[in-house]
Amino acid sequence: MIPRYSRENLVKIWKPENKLKIWLDIEILACEAQQKIGLLPKKSLDIIKKKASFQIKKIDKIEKEVKHDVIAFLTNLSENIGVDARFIHQGMTSSDVLDTCLSIQLKQSCGIIKKELSELIKILKKKSIQHKNTQCIGRSHGIYAEPTTFGLKLLTTYTEFQRNYERLIEAEKGISICAISGAVGTFANVDPFIEKYVAKKLKLKVEPISTQIIPRDRHAFLFSVLGLIASSIENIATEIRHLQRSEVREVEEYFSKNQKGSSAMPHKRNPVLSENLTGLSRMIRASVIPMMENITLWHERDISHSSVERITCPDTLILLDFSLSRLKEIIKKLVINKKRMKKNLFDSKGLFNSQRVLLQLIKKGQTRENAYKSVQKVAMNSWEKNESFEKLLLKDIEIRKYLTEKDIKNIFNLDYHYKNVDFIFKRVLGK
Repeated sequence: MIPRYSRENLVKIWKPENKLKIWLDIEILACEAQQKIGLLPKKSLDIIKKKASFQIKKIDKIEKEVKHDVIAFLTNLSENIGVDARFIHQGMTSSDVLDTCLSIQLKQSCGIIKKELSELIKILKKKSIQHKNTQCIGRSHGIYAEPTTFGLKLLTTYTEFQRNYERLIEAEKGISICAISGAVGTFANVDPFIEKYVAKKLKLKVEPISTQIIPRDRHAFLFSVLGLIASSIENIATEIRHLQRSEVREVEEYFSKNQKGSSAMPHKRNPVLSENLTGLSRMIRASVIPMMENITLWHERDISHSSVERITCPDTLILLDFSLSRLKEIIKKLVINKKRMKKNLFDSKGLFNSQRVLLQLIKKGQTRENAYKSVQKVAMNSWEKNESFEKLLLKDIEIRKYLTEKDIKNIFNLDYHYKNVDFIFKRVLGK
């Protein structure tokens, strides 16, 4: 991934140094297991542990000749260890190393993503409580609907990311897998104890049955979850973008002192960070389909999945880490315009009470159909003339047959719409 959208803590997981170190760890642990079951002399194991090392430049040079990354790695190890290197990789195939390593890299990456998610969830919770009673208009199809609170908006996002966190935990379990079972997964040339030992040491579970590779449905599930997280990011980013529009202006991304919004128009304060997250989310989701297509491979293995994973795994996880970090800062510093929220709420001319009027008419004995027609007629008049819905109701002969002035005044009591806000917060947060 390009440096612009990368953070070093996750980037380093996918650097050659980390990958090759994991390869070496796997090979040494396999040697330890061999020694425990009498397949490798203790003296040779000691030499392997002492001398085992690799040089990336040397491996790259060898790979250019042999056209195989694992063989190049093993050749370099042999050069450094000497004759005892013959015990390394016994009965194993390249995928035993590659797939187990990928599991570790994915697990390491998930650890960072979980941390970012956890911090974001805390920020959303704090912000939602802070604005629990910040009144604003709810919108349906972008049109004024009924009153809500900005805290409820954020609480919805909070629960969405909580679900994402839980999904990620399950997906992480699914890829925390070790497979060291040989060329077609039959353990013909490698004792099952080797796999069990290595898995335990690396804090992984063994793959119950594999071919030459760990089944790719595990990886597809993880990346489906990453795609869902990206969609949640885009969801709140899009909400912020809409609410920052000039004609709405209920929230605004923090705009620093020397920040510029436009090369042509000095007045501009654009929601560029949220727009950026929208674009990055598209890129993250773009990885889901290729990872699903990786499930289908020829027989016991081909390498059509390999090129996809070399690109998709690091790039997607790096992008998601960056996106979550960016979203945290947006939410933390979000400028919330309470006055504008209140203004937009009342700019609806009270039309958000149309359902209350409808229900009261039904309660007074009107059919739903007739009541709906009566209310809609007055509501459309209010909409088109930009006049008070309440005043027009008080003047309407048909409405007044059923509703007194007091009835109508009570309908327009704003507190009615917020009577269950505490209930919702308690149901979500448990307090």
